[in-house]
Amino acid sequence: MTGPDARALLAAAPGRAGAPSSDYDLNKELVLPENRVLRPAGVLIGIIDRNGRAELVLTKRSSRLKHHPGQIALPGGKVEDIDDGPVDAALREAEEEVGLPHEAVEVLGTLPAHETVTGFSVTPVLGWIRDAFTPVPEVGEVDEIFYAPLGFVLDPANFVVESRHWRRQRRYYYAVPWGPHYIWGATARILRGLADRVAP
Repeated sequence: MTGPDARALLAAAPGRAGAPSSDYDLNKELVLPENRVLRPAGVLIGIIDRNGRAELVLTKRSSRLKHHPGQIALPGGKVEDIDDGPVDAALREAEEEVGLPHEAVEVLGTLPAHETVTGFSVTPVLGWIRDAFTPVPEVGEVDEIFYAPLGFVLDPANFVVESRHWRRQRRYYYAVPWGPHYIWGATARILRGLADRVAP
């Protein structure tokens, strides 16, 4: 997928109808408490044109982290007091985690929030990376920064449903393996939501 084609698809995605998603979408038997309190967060779906091909920026979290060690993730994190909402949080975290200057990102819009099993309401922020940058992984947080072809993660046929036991129950989730990287869980579900929005 070329850069101009990708940018046009992404720019149109926020205006398309779509419901919020969650880590529970494939586990309808789970009943969530009505009084649960979710913490706001933002992640950046950052797309850059590399040699004429649109690619998605992803990270591999440090294997030394307490939460989600070694997992593939979109740059982002919880909304802090210094942030003006989830968009600011996503841009700030992307700069910290991968060295992406916030001024290099054109925000195209946001997708409906995604609820995680860890109690976050995550807003996916669609960002077109206008300028080339030198990726710099945050020490202690990020083990690797890599790129995946946007065309691959926007094809629903590349997603699979898998399962594992979690808290004495079988939990089903989306995965979109690419090369040596196993993209699953919240990251895969958010990307699947985007793929559904841009599908013809």
